[in-house]
Amino acid sequence: MFVDRVKVFAQAGRGGRGCVSFRREKFVPKGGPDGGDGGRGGNVVLRADRHIDNLANLFYEPLIKARDGGHGMGKKMSGRAGADKIVKIPLGTVIWPAEEDKHATLNTERPISNSEQLEVGNRQSAIPLVDLARDGKEFVLCRGGAGGKGNVHFKSSRNRVPRQYTEGEEGEQGHFLLELRTIADAGLVGYPNAGKSTLLRKISAARPKVAAYPFTTLHPIVGVIEFPGYQRATVADIPGLIEGAHRGVGLGHEFLRHITRCRVLIFVLDVAGSEGRNPIEDLQNLRQEIDLYDPSLSSRAWFVVANKMDLLGAKESLKALQERFPKLQVVPTSAAKGEGIDALKQALATRIAGPEESVSAAI
Repeated sequence: MFVDRVKVFAQAGRGGRGCVSFRREKFVPKGGPDGGDGGRGGNVVLRADRHIDNLANLFYEPLIKARDGGHGMGKKMSGRAGADKIVKIPLGTVIWPAEEDKHATLNTERPISNSEQLEVGNRQSAIPLVDLARDGKEFVLCRGGAGGKGNVHFKSSRNRVPRQYTEGEEGEQGHFLLELRTIADAGLVGYPNAGKSTLLRKISAARPKVAAYPFTTLHPIVGVIEFPGYQRATVADIPGLIEGAHRGVGLGHEFLRHITRCRVLIFVLDVAGSEGRNPIEDLQNLRQEIDLYDPSLSSRAWFVVANKMDLLGAKESLKALQERFPKLQVVPTSAAKGEGIDALKQALATRIAGPEESVSAAI
C-alpha cells in the first residue's frame, strides 16, 4: 500500500514531578531537604530516511507519543529523562499544522519559504513547518515538557523544612499533516495512456504497471537512469494528468505535488492521437495545468517526447507539432518498440547537466 499523505496526532512526554525528601542519615541530624528534580519529557522527532519510500507506517499508527520523564528522588537525584520518539519518514516529506487547537502548542521553525504555500485538502495553514528533503535531517515536531523542581530549590533561612515542589510541564502536542513530494531529477508529465510507464521501463530498471486503461499508475514510481562516466539521474513516473487537475479533477493534487521538486519536466505526448486527442492541444493543456497549479513550474527546464511514433498518423502529427513550435525540443520515440531511447537519454543528460532556458513559444 502506497501512502503519500497522512494526518497524525503527536504528543511529547510530560515532565516528571519534583520530589519532597529530607536527608536521613546516621550522625547527620537535620540533614535538610534533598528532593531531586523530575526528568524532562521525551521529544517527538521526525527523521528523513532514504530507505523509506512512503508514509504507510504512520497510516496504521497515526498516534505518536513520546515517553514521560521520571519523577525526582531523594538524595538530590533527578528523574530519568523520557526517551525521544524518533519516527522515520521518506525524503521529501513536508509537514504542515493540520488545525488550530487552543490546547496545541507547535514548534514554529520555518526553514523554507517557497511556492509550497498552497491550499491542499484540509490543510488550514499556508506555511509549512519544515521540509525534510535531506537524508538524516531531523525536526523536533513536539518538545517534551520540563521536569518539576524538588524541594531542595525552596529551602531558605526562613524555610528550613520546605515541602513545596512543582509538577512537570505538559509536552507539546498537536495535529499535523504529512505530505510526501517525490524527489527526482526529472518527471514524466502526460495524459493517461500516453506511454509514460512503458517509457520508464525502457530507460531504467523500474517496473511500473502497464495496462490498456487510463490511470494505471496510481502513485509515483522512481527509476534510475545510468549515463556514461558513472553519472546517473532519477526519473519519476507520475499518475496521468487531465484537464482541470489544478482544481483536483482526476487524481489532481495527487499528481501535481509530486512534480514540484523535479528539475526537468518531460512532457510525453501521444503524437499518433490514438486516444482521439490532438497532441498540440494536449501540450497546451498540460502546460496550462501546471502553470495554474504553481506558476514557478513554468520556468523549469522542459522538453517534449513524441511517443507512439510506430502508429499510423504519427509522422504527420509530429511534423505539425514541430511547425507549430519550431523552437521546441522534440524527441520522437516509440516506447513499445524501444526506438529513440538513446536520444531521450542524451537529451535528459544535457538538460540535467546544464538546463537551458525554457522555451515559452506562446504555449
